[in-house]
Amino acid sequence: MKENEKETEDLSEAEEKHHHIKSLSHSQTENIFSLKRSKKSFTCLQCGKSFRHKGHLNDHMKIHTGEKPHTCDQCGKSFRHKRNLNDHMKIHTGEKLHTCHQCGKSFPYKPSLKLHMRFHSGEKPHTCDQCGKSFTQKAHLDYHMRIHTGEKPHTCDQCGKSFAHVRSFKSHVLSHSGERPYNCDQCGKNFSWAKSLKNHLKVHSEVKPHLCSLCGKSFSQLGLLTQHQKRHSGVKNHLCFYCGKTFIRADELKQHQRIHTEEKPYKCSHCDKSFNQSGTLKAHERIHTGEKLYHCHPCGKRFTHCKSLLSHKKIKCLKSCLNESKDPALSSAMLHLHQM
Repeated sequence: MKENEKETEDLSEAEEKHHHIKSLSHSQTENIFSLKRSKKSFTCLQCGKSFRHKGHLNDHMKIHTGEKPHTCDQCGKSFRHKRNLNDHMKIHTGEKLHTCHQCGKSFPYKPSLKLHMRFHSGEKPHTCDQCGKSFTQKAHLDYHMRIHTGEKPHTCDQCGKSFAHVRSFKSHVLSHSGERPYNCDQCGKNFSWAKSLKNHLKVHSEVKPHLCSLCGKSFSQLGLLTQHQKRHSGVKNHLCFYCGKTFIRADELKQHQRIHTEEKPYKCSHCDKSFNQSGTLKAHERIHTGEKLYHCHPCGKRFTHCKSLLSHKKIKCLKSCLNESKDPALSSAMLHLHQM
């Protein structure tokens, strides 16, 4: 009998404890579990960030130590995490499992496909709060913001010039060496970047899938179509900080700013003269080589510069041909030839 009373008493105490736990408020329950989590947390002593698992803390510490234990055996690039190395290896294997159902283009990574789809949908979720311009990627917005802030974090250690974007900085560094290792086998043009050559090769291709809906002109690259359409709209969103002049294209702004900075990155290989544009350098070097690309068909004379040919056609050659010809029909034909 006493044993049964003892069991009943123990059972009542258990029920009372259970009832007490059930009666705890939601916030009190949250506090209990947060205390449990805090007991299991691992905190970085360098930046104060906390992790639930020690393995996650160990991975995080590699950011501070710079440790990159996972190395690619094909190019030598190293990574902090094994998964990042696995993703990188797809560059070498050419594996592209993620395909766009609209244009057929494939990508090695799913996030790359997701970003690509925004070109088709027109989605630009990242908007500049200063000028209203929108971008498909957060990184592009961050780069754009440097136009407003004037931030130029990339500085050339040879001349001290600073750049807002790393691509512009790398291109500038190559201008000191003049190195352009990527050669077009169709026209002989050289490029500093493999991607630039790849884009250039589309010029030689007859495939021009990007059509302007306003004038019907076709382009081999989406970027060229986008630039072309700005000419229809008159949008000039590339601003010169020196004088306030605006431009449709970034490369037009870059060339213009050399007037202010007096930068002349294109150096003649035959003399000490330098130029602010590659086209001007090429025209100058023809003086040294004697190359005369521009040909006057009516008289056969050749010229180093296009401007010289145009001047010749308008004045000297036209007058000479008309004076020598007494036949009105022939004179008319000559006039037509020089106006072509």
